[in-house]
Order: sequence, then C-alpha cells, then structure tokens
Amino acid sequence: MSDAATRIKSTITENNVVLFMKGTKEMPQCGFSSRVAGVLNYMGIDYSDVNVLADEDIRAGIKDFSDWPTIPQLYVKGEFVGGCDIITEMTLSGELDTLFEENGVAYNKEAADKIREANG
Repeated sequence: MSDAATRIKSTITENNVVLFMKGTKEMPQCGFSSRVAGVLNYMGIDYSDVNVLADEDIRAGIKDFSDWPTIPQLYVKGEFVGGCDIITEMTLSGELDTLFEENGVAYNKEAADKIREANG
C-alpha cells in the first residue's frame, strides 16, 4: 500500500465522516466540493475535511483508493459513499438520512427536511 493509501485508510478509519474535497469546509475551492460541504454543514454533521489541493499525493491517491475519478468524495464509517451527484441524490431522496441513522451519525433531521422542501 502506498504512503497516500495508508494515510487515506487511517483518516477514514479514525473519523466517522470524512469529505475529501478541494479546499476546506470553511472555504471550499470548487462548486462541487462547496455543494457537498454545504449539505453536511447545513445538516450539522460533525465531519473531517481533507483538502486535496494541499497534498498532491492524496489528491491522486484518493482517486485510486476509491476507484472514483472525481472529487469531492464522502466516506461514512470507512465506506466510500460517493461524489457530488450521488450525495445530492441521496440527500433529496432521504437515503443520506438513513445512512447516517444506520451508522449512528448525528444530524439535524429538520435541516435535511428543509433541503428536500426547497428542492422538491
């Protein structure tokens, strides 16, 4: 396993929810990262953000690790969930709520409902 893969594995094992993104949750550097971080922030999710722009090894390594070509990438309890389109669909369908509930991740159900109402 490469150094990047080892660090990625460690990060997703040590944190319940991890978002590999361009920029940070406070200052996303691309629209797709901003959308996913916005959803997680709004829903009150306690998550770890990894800025792939700050580390070229992680930026390349995460795509190999997940076998997924784009960033952002969301992990819950060590499992790859998906990128921006998948997270958006899961949020609107309620699947993301279910995933968080099944994994014991606290979130604001009212905020999640508001996202669905606004996009319904």
